[in-house]
Amino acid sequence: MKKKLFVALTLAFCAVSISSMQLQAETVFANINQLSGWDSCTTCAGGASAKYAMTEDVASPSMDGHSARFSISGSKPYSNALWWKQLSPDDSATNFVYDLYFYYTNPSAPQALEFDVNQTVAGKWYIFGTECDMRDTHQWQVWDAKAGWQKTGVACVAPQPYVWNHLTWEFQRADNQVRFVSFTYNGQTHDINRTYAPRSGGSDQLNVSFQMDMNSSATAYQVWLDEVSLTVW
Repeated sequence: MKKKLFVALTLAFCAVSISSMQLQAETVFANINQLSGWDSCTTCAGGASAKYAMTEDVASPSMDGHSARFSISGSKPYSNALWWKQLSPDDSATNFVYDLYFYYTNPSAPQALEFDVNQTVAGKWYIFGTECDMRDTHQWQVWDAKAGWQKTGVACVAPQPYVWNHLTWEFQRADNQVRFVSFTYNGQTHDINRTYAPRSGGSDQLNVSFQMDMNSSATAYQVWLDEVSLTVW
């Protein structure tokens, strides 16, 4: 009898464990830079208008032979351009890992590079906005929808050119708040643990975005992204 009871309890425990694992199953959006249907804009990103373009399936430079090249130019200082890719909405997702490689050639050109994830659920827009501010604060910054950019205290001088820089951000939607957990940049992890309120939003959505900001001289430049992925659960 004891043996049967032990087996029954073991099977029940396994069933609960499997059910818990299924509830925590990850969804991975891989090679997002290779997907078609990216949206883009310029003045909507908060600055002056610029000329901008995105070219997919670039063989070199590339991690896997299929990078995406983003370019910005124009005559107006502090112009910027924003690109984003809509993914399948997942209202149950509360954890997000945004992982990518980026490459560029001119460290003096960008004002900032921005890497974001956006989720809208039940009329609330959770903006997981991050940027490497190379000219003003020289820090990694995170976005507070009410107060704007917030310094993290983590230095961000101009990233090394002519190499693939690896960036991984971890975010959470917890207690109806935007939480910046941590990020890993070229192998070094930094705990952020900042929490901010969301803003009002529209229909449910999930996307990743990338923004390029021009400097005070409006210096044209290019950035390549590769192996861009978003993991949610």
